[in-house]
Amino acid sequence: MQILDIKELSIPDVKVIKFVKNNDFRGYFSETFNINDIQQKCLFLNNFSFVQTNESFSFANTFRGLHIQNNMGKLVRLIYGNIIDFALDLRKESKYYKKIIGYNLSSTCDYSEWIWLPPGIAHGMLIKENSMVEYFCSTVYNPEEQHNISIFSDMIDWELCNVSIYNYLFSIDKNKLKIKAEDLICQ
Repeated sequence: MQILDIKELSIPDVKVIKFVKNNDFRGYFSETFNINDIQQKCLFLNNFSFVQTNESFSFANTFRGLHIQNNMGKLVRLIYGNIIDFALDLRKESKYYKKIIGYNLSSTCDYSEWIWLPPGIAHGMLIKENSMVEYFCSTVYNPEEQHNISIFSDMIDWELCNVSIYNYLFSIDKNKLKIKAEDLICQ
């Protein structure tokens, strides 16, 4: 796994890991996860083990989340498509508590990205075109520990979110957005 860059987002514990895809006339090959490279270059992940891998496919104009599960960190990667990834800080001791950020997660022929969402961060995705996503989880899914927060909740502080991402989300006709009913309930 050849890591090109690690960047910290506006909520500093949320990080993006950019890595290489090796191209030739046949297409590309990519090592998407290598524990040795992760341990050497992504020290913020050294206290975590990944025990479950999930994959999801979503149709365009879908919103998944915001979901949080106690003590679960997620390493999320776009396999193909176009998504905006959202991270809402729900760690009460954090100075970013209730603040949300959005990030256009990328996957091109030349590189791909992981986004790290540590425990205490609620996660959501706005799918702009049909997309496939993979994510590694630091704990096994337990439905009794999962909580949903509506992306439209009044408790969310949008001050750190990129204005164009905010404007895009709130310009969507909510009647055409594919979203589960429980993800619309404001808690």
